[in-house]
Amino acid sequence: MPSALGLIARVGPAVAAVAMLAACAQPATQSTNPPPMNQPPSSSIAPAAQAADLARQLTAYEWELTGVRDARGQNDAHWRVTDRPPLRLSFKEGRVAAQNLCNVVGAGYEVNGTQLRISRGMATMRACPEPGLMALEQRVSQQLPTAESAEIRPGAGGVDAPRLTLRFADGSQWELAGAATPETRYGSAGERMFLEVAPRKVACNHPLMRNAKCLRVRDVHYNTQGVKTSTGPWRIFQGSIEGYEHRPGVRNILRVNRYSRAVNGQIPADAPSHAYVLDMVVETRTAR
Repeated sequence: MPSALGLIARVGPAVAAVAMLAACAQPATQSTNPPPMNQPPSSSIAPAAQAADLARQLTAYEWELTGVRDARGQNDAHWRVTDRPPLRLSFKEGRVAAQNLCNVVGAGYEVNGTQLRISRGMATMRACPEPGLMALEQRVSQQLPTAESAEIRPGAGGVDAPRLTLRFADGSQWELAGAATPETRYGSAGERMFLEVAPRKVACNHPLMRNAKCLRVRDVHYNTQGVKTSTGPWRIFQGSIEGYEHRPGVRNILRVNRYSRAVNGQIPADAPSHAYVLDMVVETRTAR
């Protein structure tokens, strides 16, 4: 049976489907270049310019939690589940998404100077077997709306990952490391699309690998109400989908963003013309 995605009780299922799928065909519009990190002292920047600069930097990176300190400055290890990737935040088009939890928690946010305000979030409603993961998700959902400020510092020598500090009303703070978003890495806005991935890989030609096997995919199209309207023909998919791990015997429908690999109008030799990055697993079904 498919694993349906929903929203918390405040949003009905039909509205949730529309909210998830309505913007599917819209390309990303955020800045494609990472902002300069060597900014003048914050006291010399006007609040509006300071807010705009912080907003650009927030959206240019994905932020992975590296440490938490409580109000007394002591390390707090209760924000990590053993053998699970750490919490990751991404800021885009006025929305922040908290990932690597049981579900994806999303909320609106606003920046005013160095102040950061995050609204109370909504989440999908997938059950999680991992011990402690749902409890962590609940703590994150409760903590994010208490954010008060954000500060971004450049990495050492301008080479290491930038660092984001979030400070909360209870006196605690999160430290996060930045990794360039796909839009920043590929230098272009992504095209959002849906791909259905067949349960089993098939033999395919690969110039560097003998007996290579590739994914088999087809395009899936939805209307603005979230209803599937059509599917394309099956085709062999050369390359990989960043962030997606295929399990034999499992059929998935993925929401992905596609980015051109062209540099100065030229596609690199012996490389796919596009890069695909997983955005969300919309549907999962075990093949019979």
